[in-house]
Amino acid sequence: MNRQIRIATAALAASLLAACASTAPSPRATSASPAMSTAKEGAVNLSAASGSLVSGALVLRPMGDGVHITGEVGGLKPGDVRGFHIHERGDCSAADASTAGGHFNPGAQPHGRASQGAHHAGDSDNLVADGKGVARVDAHVRGVTLGGGAANDIAGRAIIVHAAADDYTTQPTGNAGARVACGVIRILR
Repeated sequence: MNRQIRIATAALAASLLAACASTAPSPRATSASPAMSTAKEGAVNLSAASGSLVSGALVLRPMGDGVHITGEVGGLKPGDVRGFHIHERGDCSAADASTAGGHFNPGAQPHGRASQGAHHAGDSDNLVADGKGVARVDAHVRGVTLGGGAANDIAGRAIIVHAAADDYTTQPTGNAGARVACGVIRILR
């Protein structure tokens, strides 16, 4: 009787292994295709953080090799130069916006200047305020998508305006100081 149970168990195990082997995905099905934006447009309403008066509105659109961000940030001093980054979490609930986490960095790169060399996916060049304390945003963030859920998707993440200029070298933040405005990237269409 024991011999029959062992034979039946071995036959069952062999059939299960054969079934697993026959349902395994083909190599083509498991290879990742390049991530692409699925949304056509996103928006961010920046709200003051850390006791500042900084706020703004931004529009995001997939373009070429990334996402283009336009809009305005107000409540700055004339001539202010401020760090401007995409952060890893879409949570602006803390008074100092610390709940947004660090810079968005799915590629594990060092912090740097977006227009030169290695940098976080969420790094962007500094904003500069005009004589009325308004910074006009016209930034292109390469290597990210808007929508689709890929590792480089920025939908649902936060955009932060910092209290100081990004020096583009200090790790991991660019020494840009406190977070003075925060807003979550939401898909419009």
